[in-house]
Amino acid sequence: MATNGPTVRPVWFLWEDEAFWWLTGPWAHLNDLLEDDPRAVLVVDTCDLATGEVLQVTARGRIEIRPYDRARAIRKLRRYLGPDISAWDATFDPDAMAEAKFGRLAPTKLSARDLSFKPSADGRSG
Repeated sequence: MATNGPTVRPVWFLWEDEAFWWLTGPWAHLNDLLEDDPRAVLVVDTCDLATGEVLQVTARGRIEIRPYDRARAIRKLRRYLGPDISAWDATFDPDAMAEAKFGRLAPTKLSARDLSFKPSADGRSG
């Protein structure tokens, strides 16, 4: 995700209710940046070097900060940490995120691109 500045950061996201959602809070400078300019771009891509498949989605819009939602946090974190909450590192305890909030980007412009390539015969891309 990129905001004005420019500031670029990776995010673990959840696509839900036609918006991208991610956790944020006082540990991030996002709120300060959004006061000046809430516009952002988020890029999601996949790359399979064995097949050469490269897919990319770019979302543009304005970020809103929303209250923490435990159920949404669990749905998002399961995508990255697996279904067993008891196995997650304490950093991701959904009941201990008192200061967390959600960033929400409902795209005003959404584009998808196929950037796939033909891999070389030896399996290397270059």
